[in-house]
Amino acid sequence: MQSNNLNLEAFFQHYRILIDRRLAQAIRPSAIAPSLHEAMRYSLLNGGKRIRPLLMLATVEATDGKPELALDAAAAVELIHCYSLIHDDLPAMDDDDLRRGKPTCHIQFDEATAILAGDALQTKGFELLANAEQFSETTRLRLIQCLTQASGPLGMVGGQAVDLSAVGKRLDLLALQQMHKMKTGALLEACVLMGAYCNQLSNGQTVDTLRRFAADIGLAFQIKDDILDVEVDTATLGKTGGKDAANQKPTYTSLLGLHAAKVKADELRINAIDALKSIGLEHSRLAEIAHYVVDRNR
Repeated sequence: MQSNNLNLEAFFQHYRILIDRRLAQAIRPSAIAPSLHEAMRYSLLNGGKRIRPLLMLATVEATDGKPELALDAAAAVELIHCYSLIHDDLPAMDDDDLRRGKPTCHIQFDEATAILAGDALQTKGFELLANAEQFSETTRLRLIQCLTQASGPLGMVGGQAVDLSAVGKRLDLLALQQMHKMKTGALLEACVLMGAYCNQLSNGQTVDTLRRFAADIGLAFQIKDDILDVEVDTATLGKTGGKDAANQKPTYTSLLGLHAAKVKADELRINAIDALKSIGLEHSRLAEIAHYVVDRNR
């Protein structure tokens, strides 16, 4: 099936199946302790949207590559993302009891098992990249570097630390944007860059422009999450709605108001598509995903 002949929903459906199949293969039980393996499967194969790996595969397609050849890299990103969700939900972090419409990992199992499951998914993600022999050693190293930077102290983990320290405080817009650039945007940006790296693009105007596109989409994604937290009920979200406000966490809606937050998300979408236009990708799958990020209802 040619990916460029699919509409966006068909593209999502087709590649979700392939991503889920690769994820299941990546955590085959072998010598994994049964209780740990059950928790890993529970958290990983539980119906996530897979927007991050899909964004990567769409970038591979947009830069004239074959998405099927990048499934290991896409699965690695989802493994890292799922580990972060398990840890973010822990009582010591955001203390959530619902994720993707099901009890969170530490509720379904216990805290120790949840921590270990998150650790195992994280390390498995990097193992998958290290063993992806369809890529050259140079490309594998570049992919690993990109993902570690995006998920570490200057990216996702650092953003979570800032988020926890900001509870009950009022951040200005610049500080809020920096926090979410790290916590949410860094991994989304990495997905786009890794998609380019899979096709051996590492510098130049195309990569710089894709980075700008990804930065705008990453921030728009977080703003939309803040909007959904206000507007959408728990059953639709699959996680507890209104929790940010209840926990006095700084959000775009609390800082800007609901209407202004929607305006900001639209501005970022326009900027992202303008960036794509400058490199001739305004009709690519990436442009469709930019609309999806802002228009989604969960």
